[in-house]
Amino acid sequence: MPTTTTRRLAAVTAAAGLALAAGCTAGGDRSGQGPASGEKQTIEVWHGWSAPHEVKAFQDAVAGFNKAHPNITVKLVNGQTDDRITNAIRGGSPPDVVSSFTTDSVGQWCQSGAWQNLSPFIAKSGLDLNQFPRAVRSYTEYKGIRCAMPLLADAYGLYYNKKLMKGERPPKTMGELTALAKKLTVRASDGTIKVAGFMPSVQYYEHQVQHLAPQFGVTWLTAGGRANFSGDPAFQAYLKWNKSLIDWYGYDNVKKFLRSMGQEFESSNPFQKGRTAMAVDGEWRTKFIQEEAPGLDYGTAPVPVSDDRASAYGGGFITGTVIGIPRGARHAPAAWEFVRYLTTDTGALVTFANALGNVPSTIPALSSPKLTLPPQFRTFLDVFKNPNSSSTPPTPNGNDYVVRFEKFTQEEWEPGKVGDLGRALKKLDGEVDDSLKLAGG
Repeated sequence: MPTTTTRRLAAVTAAAGLALAAGCTAGGDRSGQGPASGEKQTIEVWHGWSAPHEVKAFQDAVAGFNKAHPNITVKLVNGQTDDRITNAIRGGSPPDVVSSFTTDSVGQWCQSGAWQNLSPFIAKSGLDLNQFPRAVRSYTEYKGIRCAMPLLADAYGLYYNKKLMKGERPPKTMGELTALAKKLTVRASDGTIKVAGFMPSVQYYEHQVQHLAPQFGVTWLTAGGRANFSGDPAFQAYLKWNKSLIDWYGYDNVKKFLRSMGQEFESSNPFQKGRTAMAVDGEWRTKFIQEEAPGLDYGTAPVPVSDDRASAYGGGFITGTVIGIPRGARHAPAAWEFVRYLTTDTGALVTFANALGNVPSTIPALSSPKLTLPPQFRTFLDVFKNPNSSSTPPTPNGNDYVVRFEKFTQEEWEPGKVGDLGRALKKLDGEVDDSLKLAGG
């Protein structure tokens, strides 16, 4: 969902303040705090969606809960940010339920206790977590503490323009992607790029490091929770692939192309305008194309993997919205009933997914015949279910390690400022580890 992506990026700075909300640990069973769920009461739910169709979608999704729990009045408050949520928790007057687009901050929330440990609620209700794919389970907990539940998901795939592909099939390996990108690229007489077969730069919208590096099989952190950039050869493989294709285009030509691009979430998006033959993007792009470029003949496929990982083809990067119960919630049992319903009820999830064009986050909802999404959406449902799909692991300071790697790639690697890559990655490891230590990691 575009709102998810942009808000998640904006939340990187806000996430730094989340650790300040810590005033107690995440341990302890608070599942009985507040009136019993069967008593008459009002719960307050904060969420980040704000566009009229998003707000209506959320209301429609909770309609079933209202019918099933007539004793619980749900007060929905839209347009809430992580900053506001953090300040409310810190001030001792939080709502009963909070949701966020920032999965990267789950580690902070769980470790600090800002979001309550949901394990006691889960145990008492007998909820089966196996209804959620493995990657989703991984980004909603930290070090055994599950303080969040998944609420819809984003999956990434390869979009391709069928007209520009000229009958070529979508590539499955990075070698195939590179060869096809070169074949489909159209240059002006001066060498500048008119149509890019595929733009590898991390500055191209969703071609960020966390969306492409996993296709090379990277392991972001060591078993001890430390940076792994110099220890995992897959990072060098990703970077060398990235630089090789950038050098083929010419770095100056890449910069000119990037400057000429339209807006990601407007009709001027270069894929929608036929300026890129292939691009990695989230499932929400199908809805944008439906509304802004209905005549575009396109297909979708999983993102290619490195040539030595052909058997892993089909997986991709996934993330999503998370929902939980903040520390200090005054109606915890009723709040859990709401969270459980919204994250596991197939009807609610399908209603929400159809309205927002997102991936429903449980395995039963993925196969619901009531999903009304375009045919190209099937790829993202399959990627979401694929055991080779992954997400970035949570840490006490959010996605700081991803942000630093992205900055290194954009500002040092792509311009050709790195002489010794191994040494540069060791330096990056040290910077990330120092930051983790300061955050209590």
